[in-house]
Amino acid sequence: MSKATPDIIKRVEELRSQIEDHNYHYYVLDDPRIPDAEYDRLFRELQQLEADYPELASDDSPTRRVGSSAETSFEEVVHRLPMLSLDNAFSEEELRDFDRRVRERLGSDGEIEYVCEPKLDGLAVSLHYENGSLTVAATRGDGYSGEDITANIRTIPSVPLKLRGDDVPEMVEVRGEVYMPKAGFEKLNQRLADQGEKTFVNPRNAAAGSLRQKKSTVTAKRPLEMCAYSVAVPDESLLPDTQWDSLQQVKRWGFRINPEMRKAKGVEECLEAYNELMEKRDSLPYEIDGIVFKVNRLDLQQQLGFVSRAPRWAIAHKFPAQEELTVIEDVEFQVGRTGAVTPVARLKPVFVGGVTVSNATLHNMDEIRRLDVHIGDTVFIRRAGDVIPQVVKVVADKRPKNAKPVELPKTCPVCGSDVIQIEGEAVARCSGGLYCPAQRKEAIRHYASRKAMDIEGLGDKWIDILVDRGMVKTVADLYHLKVKDLTSLERMGEKSATNLVKAIEGSREPVLWRFLYALGIREVGEATAKALASHFGTLEAIADADEEALKEVPDVGPIVAGHIRSFFDQPHNQETLQALKDAGVRWQEEQVEQGEKPLQGETWVLTGTLSGMTRDEAREKLEALGAKVAGSVSKKTACVVAGEAAGSKLAKAEQLGVPVLDEEGLLKLLKEHGLGG
Repeated sequence: MSKATPDIIKRVEELRSQIEDHNYHYYVLDDPRIPDAEYDRLFRELQQLEADYPELASDDSPTRRVGSSAETSFEEVVHRLPMLSLDNAFSEEELRDFDRRVRERLGSDGEIEYVCEPKLDGLAVSLHYENGSLTVAATRGDGYSGEDITANIRTIPSVPLKLRGDDVPEMVEVRGEVYMPKAGFEKLNQRLADQGEKTFVNPRNAAAGSLRQKKSTVTAKRPLEMCAYSVAVPDESLLPDTQWDSLQQVKRWGFRINPEMRKAKGVEECLEAYNELMEKRDSLPYEIDGIVFKVNRLDLQQQLGFVSRAPRWAIAHKFPAQEELTVIEDVEFQVGRTGAVTPVARLKPVFVGGVTVSNATLHNMDEIRRLDVHIGDTVFIRRAGDVIPQVVKVVADKRPKNAKPVELPKTCPVCGSDVIQIEGEAVARCSGGLYCPAQRKEAIRHYASRKAMDIEGLGDKWIDILVDRGMVKTVADLYHLKVKDLTSLERMGEKSATNLVKAIEGSREPVLWRFLYALGIREVGEATAKALASHFGTLEAIADADEEALKEVPDVGPIVAGHIRSFFDQPHNQETLQALKDAGVRWQEEQVEQGEKPLQGETWVLTGTLSGMTRDEAREKLEALGAKVAGSVSKKTACVVAGEAAGSKLAKAEQLGVPVLDEEGLLKLLKEHGLGG
């Protein structure tokens, strides 16, 4: 066997130092500096070097102990039995080697029965019960002593404070994993972010941080759960003969055990269990990072024994890592179909979650500021299942001196229109909605919709085809389509083409509010479009109005006024409006009403079916009289119009004493104000 060179000795010292440093940040500070997969690689490299060069073995090597000693204010608890770690298998071959070693040590030619337990991504704990009552709870710590977390453990609903049944031994130690379910983790992080506090990188980090709170009242508010995975008693004859039956006993005492647990006969069934669980991984309500295989018979476990830091009768078969470390090489901005401008990190390619990842979403500028992302940063990347990879943490102490801050572009990277971010909104948007190619299909879809220009027959399928073929680039191009152009498309017959052209022709003279709504100006819905049309009378007057003039319109506040002003200020939008005029589109001007309308300031509600008109027609006529038509009944409702089969809204109106009109009463009202017929 060759002797260790100075370079190898130096590398071993470096690895020990790095691993101890990572242990400190992971276990003590709850602030991991590298993903678990990177830690595993460092640990395995050190293990291999110590195996290749036995003279380098040392009692203070991190391979000789589990985790890291915790330097906190919690009192120390010495474990009666060491809480050892597990060896890992990262491939099918390594799992087969483990099974082979087990059979060789047992001198068995047959298949070994294993218990297959999901490896929860949480924090290992030890719970001691005396006469059925919880007395002490401790963390794993360095495997030989941990921290007393009894007060915090007692706040977890899935931890029994007193064991159930009349067969509980006088002394019992139950070990398990404390973890945070995915849904609880998301809610906790959202709450912390809303409060301006530091968020957690992942559920495991959140569980560890929550368990080590100095005030148990804080822990009690965290959505923690515990799942038991082993039990020990002074008199082992009081327990069943197998791991499986022991856990069933623990379940009867009141502990949760994992419902995905199963038995497997031989290594082939173990591999089947691994593959089946990996397929279910992303649909589980909690994080797992692998599956633990344990020899089922406890007498065989004793016969196999332990190595320095792990049992010979168990192994953790790890899943592909969902978190990795890489470098942000650039940040680019993409424009979505609604105009949202989203930053995307271009990464140094890294294998994570089973695929090579070179891009990750950064969501918005608020997220970039929260994470303090710079171009050149080393970052944690997370990818789970089909979820888009995302940057979850920056390793600030690895930031190069030439790292550049990320800045929101002033103009759209696709069409050059101004990028607008309204104060208080997280998303920035391109303001070239009618023109921007990135928003083209959505703009046309909205323009042709029933409540806008109502172009019957122009559905999503045909919009996709017309845009993809380059036949329509803006909404103005619709009015240049000919029957012969459309019949050249697959599955578009002459009759369908003729009907579509007629529908487009029929939209050339819309009422002003419909045309205004069809433009797709952000925050300008039907009611706002009607209010603008009624107030200004012409599109030109709306386009020329400053924000102060726009805010004089009911329901138009500073944000909506800003969106309107931004839309009409964009040259590309002006070009498209001119192109619509050139194509023969003539929106009708509206008579600006002088004085108050008869129903001005009143809120009306429509319910049930009307025989003489549609609900939309009734709404338009009531709005023409100044009413605001709402979807729900309240004390502020002025009147409810009830047609046939009116339901809960009518009942609520009667309960609140709100006046009710039937259809005959509505027609009479409209006729009185010149809107009958």
